Amino acid sequence: MAEILVYNRLEDFISLAKSGEEIDLTVSLNKQLFTRKFYSSKSGDAEDEIDMYILSADYFFIVEGVQTEVRKLYASGIEGESSDSAIRNVYIANERLKMDYKRLKEAHIHFVEKFWE
Repeated sequence: MAEILVYNRLEDFISLAKSGEEIDLTVSLNKQLFTRKFYSSKSGDAEDEIDMYILSADYFFIVEGVQTEVRKLYASGIEGESSDSAIRNVYIANERLKMDYKRLKEAHIHFVEKFWE
């Protein structure tokens, strides 16, 4: 019976590329908005809500004609936060993204770099 391999992490594709596999990659950056609800421990109390965001990247790898999507989260924050906090979160996300880009490039996976602004 043939072994079924599941690739669902950047490291999986980096290892494949280092072993000589030809890999195509496209990167898409996202800012996802959601509302987080906090429920009180006492029944009858109102719930609190906070609008938040997540900065994530979708990596679309193509290996032997098969596309696989890997999503990775880079930072999160609160909608309406101070501009200093928002700038810091984007900076952190971009620095983390640069580390992943470096690992992908070292494995000779070619792609167009994108960053949050």
